[in-house]
Amino acid sequence: MIAQQTLRFRTRGRGTTDITAEVARAVAASGIARGLCCVFLQHTSASLVLCENADPDVRRDLETLLARLAPDGDPAWRHDTEGPDDMAAHARAVLTTNSLTIPVSDGRLMLGTWQGIYLYEHRQSAHERRVVVTVLG
Repeated sequence: MIAQQTLRFRTRGRGTTDITAEVARAVAASGIARGLCCVFLQHTSASLVLCENADPDVRRDLETLLARLAPDGDPAWRHDTEGPDDMAAHARAVLTTNSLTIPVSDGRLMLGTWQGIYLYEHRQSAHERRVVVTVLG
């Protein structure tokens, strides 16, 4: 059996948005008790991260790391069609990921105690993002 739905999220600009509860609801609605949940982001300037959900400093430190690796307005970037954060956002998305696969058991995501699913917006401005949740079982 396969169930699929597209979730939409409005970001506030660069930073993380916890989408764990929405993905968990999609898994529960699928009626699938055991299998896999694939979470896929349909964008190239944002990403998905499976990250600690207890201490927000972890996500702030992740932003510090990515700012060092892919700074806005780097003079080496050629692609800046949409502004100084354009290529930096694409680089950050490549360094992270656009999909996650999470086991499902008893109709629930098998996340660890401190794990959460986050949509990570890499652009400075707010955007609407689409996340496809596919549950196979």
